[in-house]
Amino acid sequence: MTKTTTILWAVVGVLFVVLAGLAAYKALPILHPQVGGTASLNPECDLRAGPCRSDLPGGGQVSFAIKTPGIPLVKPLDLEVRVQGVEATQVEVDFVGLEMNMGFNRPKLQAQGAGVFTGTGMLPVCVRVAMEWEARVLVTTPRGLLAAPFRFITAKEGAVLPGGGQ
Repeated sequence: MTKTTTILWAVVGVLFVVLAGLAAYKALPILHPQVGGTASLNPECDLRAGPCRSDLPGGGQVSFAIKTPGIPLVKPLDLEVRVQGVEATQVEVDFVGLEMNMGFNRPKLQAQGAGVFTGTGMLPVCVRVAMEWEARVLVTTPRGLLAAPFRFITAKEGAVLPGGGQ
């Protein structure tokens, strides 16, 4: 190899490292947003039975519902968030597998007015018979990003959930 070729490859390598670092720097806030406050988890919540509510830190309340019956996997889920007592400029729902990393899955909901946000999400298929999930409702407000966690379990079609549900 000539000296020019070696220098050229070194420059290409440095450029690649710089671009990869820049991409990681830009992606980090998207993957791990800076949350200003998190609501307490409501252990009585059953999203299969209807909407669940949670008090937001600093005041206000958020209600979350998965309107699609049975919370199926790999099918569109109709989502609804209602925010009261705090001005919400944006709402997203971050679906996180608690026992297994299921990848980035954070649909942004559309404002319908009067603190109501709706949209569609989808849960990926899982190799397990039953999977525990956390839907982190992320509410962007003038006082920062607030989060409210809601937990639920999904099961493969025909499987019985803990507690007897399907």
